[in-house]
Amino acid sequence: MNSRVGWVAVIVAAVLVGLALVCCVALVFGGYLVTRPSTEGAEPQGHVSNGQRIYFTGRNERGERIPFEGGPMWLSMRGGNCATCHGADGRGGAPVMMGTEVPGDIRYHHLLEEEHEEGEEHPPYTEQLIRSAITLGVNPAGEPLDLTMPRWHMSDQDLDDLLEFLRTLDGEH
Repeated sequence: MNSRVGWVAVIVAAVLVGLALVCCVALVFGGYLVTRPSTEGAEPQGHVSNGQRIYFTGRNERGERIPFEGGPMWLSMRGGNCATCHGADGRGGAPVMMGTEVPGDIRYHHLLEEEHEEGEEHPPYTEQLIRSAITLGVNPAGEPLDLTMPRWHMSDQDLDDLLEFLRTLDGEH
């Protein structure tokens, strides 16, 4: 009878370890085990512009998901948006799960500044260079951005609207 109790204990322990493993995998591949605070609750209720909708949802005002290439695998599985990596305020600064870089500050005025964060050696962005960063994944020096930055395929109008929204993140409009 003692060997039966021993086997039951082994089976129960194996089941508990299995459940713990499933929970860990679900958290990691669920896409929100990132070190940045969640943007839930930070997203405005009712979008006031198409650019704001794109920034927070990855969808345009017609409800179409903005297609992209690259980015972390979990972004493709969950759908993507700018706020997931750059934060509701556009300041970036927190590592992205399964990525190699820390997303940068994408507030419009910051991108246009001469001075950049340590390790960034390139000229300041212009509006055309910001467009290239978003759609082609290149910095102002023409070098590729980290692969965690998706290459977004959006219409010129959606891109115009997104840039207009980025201007509002720092109060300059």
